[in-house]
Amino acid sequence: MTRTRQLDDELTVDPATLRAEVREKYAEVATNPDATFHFHTGRPLAHHLGYAEDIVDGLPDEAMASFAGVANPFSPAPIPSGSKVVDLGSGGGFDCFVAARLVGSTGRVIGVDMTPAMLERSRRVADTLGLTNVEFRQGILEELPVEDGWADVIISNGVLNLVADKPKVFAEAHRALRSGGVIQFADIAVGREVPHDARCDVELWTDCIAGGRSVDQWCDLITAAGFTGVAVGLPTDTFSGAAGEERARAFDVVAHTFRARKS
Repeated sequence: MTRTRQLDDELTVDPATLRAEVREKYAEVATNPDATFHFHTGRPLAHHLGYAEDIVDGLPDEAMASFAGVANPFSPAPIPSGSKVVDLGSGGGFDCFVAARLVGSTGRVIGVDMTPAMLERSRRVADTLGLTNVEFRQGILEELPVEDGWADVIISNGVLNLVADKPKVFAEAHRALRSGGVIQFADIAVGREVPHDARCDVELWTDCIAGGRSVDQWCDLITAAGFTGVAVGLPTDTFSGAAGEERARAFDVVAHTFRARKS
């Protein structure tokens, strides 16, 4: 565990530089979702990742087009009706729209994202859908704009690999959860260690490779933040057939879901 924390505390890229690159790339996903990216997007991706068909088919194309997740963060366990949910890196809002349906009118969903184009898109779609239990806030995941102990569930989908200071993000998630709350997220895991030089390459970070961790390293990061009972889902071959498949194969990249509880 100590080795993993030291590795992440090293910060092989400048966080501000990485954020700027991520904003630029995902602004294009928001404004030009039909373009070719290194990852899959949209409704076909949601079906591939096993989202409930009644939910996916019930949403308009605008709500799906900028979706760029890597697995299904709702698969580890049901989210109870009435829950308060925070989505770390909410992007175009698809996972928030799914969560809004699951928690119902007595629940509440907050999506946090740092890319203005994504926030504009997600807010517009939420208004179109008439969702009154969803709110999108601008912010970075290392400084969540959410009060202490507010959330019952924290979700995320393919975003934490894009953050340089992962221990800080998990510490913030722990702070924002109530006692007994859970974090369940999906992200990429590398089967082959990414060399140090590659971990200094911002382009490899934005390609969802250099910021990935092994399954064991993800678990160490989660437990180091104070979470318990870590459960890992089966692998998902999220890059199969995508433009970035060759690079992903070079490091045995797959996606997993992770779930843990705040004591």
